[in-house]
Amino acid sequence: MSARVIDGKALAAEARAGIERRVALVRESGGVVRLDAVLSCSGDSPSRVYAQNQARTCAELSIEYVLHEVGGGCSLEAICEKVVALNHDPAVIGMMVHMPLADGVDAYEVQRLIDPSKDVEGVNPANIGNVVYGRSSLAPCTGLAAVRMIESTGAELRGARCVVVGASDVVGKPIAVLLMRREATVVSCNEWTWGVEELCASADVLVSAVGKPGLIRAEMVKPGAVVVDVGTSRVTDESGKTRTVGDVEFEGVCRVAGWVSPMPWGVGPMTVAALLSNVVEAAERANGIGRR
Repeated sequence: MSARVIDGKALAAEARAGIERRVALVRESGGVVRLDAVLSCSGDSPSRVYAQNQARTCAELSIEYVLHEVGGGCSLEAICEKVVALNHDPAVIGMMVHMPLADGVDAYEVQRLIDPSKDVEGVNPANIGNVVYGRSSLAPCTGLAAVRMIESTGAELRGARCVVVGASDVVGKPIAVLLMRREATVVSCNEWTWGVEELCASADVLVSAVGKPGLIRAEMVKPGAVVVDVGTSRVTDESGKTRTVGDVEFEGVCRVAGWVSPMPWGVGPMTVAALLSNVVEAAERANGIGRR
């Protein structure tokens, strides 16, 4: 068996086409689609590069992008002050805070301050909680991305056994809950779970979101299963070059699974698409426009 690849780039391109149409509808109604991002790092950090790429992508989709750089030594107080100011700014309809923050700054203390209606990354505890209740909310982007990638395979989720390895607050747990909302039978575990190999091998859908290279091996995959790799790590090879890898031993797993997402160019592009979709949703709500 040779698995089919879940092409995150292609799926993201399809999603962008839908986002463009929705942006046009908001603009036609006299509204604005805008993303405000807070950057608390200085220098040429990965966060700054991401912000630059984000600005370019927003421009391509006619989404306004405003970057707010925080001084004050990137302290918790300075970042929180900026977030609160954006909460009260009526021109701001969707916001996010670039990670990571400075050493010693608790991300939770920042995220809990973001107005839930403007929280386009879905990281405010209120929005994460609303995912559990199935209420309309802005869900965590990586979770949305992973589930949409699974759905793109045509897999029947109702009643399917889904195993999610990794239970972080903004990735693993939301993925598990979003799958539950689709009436899947979900097992949430981690790399230390007793019998994790057997649990994984029983899964119709296997999602790994740990950040441990090579965690998921071929013998841990059920023949024909859908495997989505959400884990991200940077490794250095023998030549000294660094590259991004996932949790899944891609080549080996491809010989067993029915579908596999690659790393990179799997969940990454789809996470960006999910973020921008949330930005448009925030704009639609702000302008009283229903989803079409």
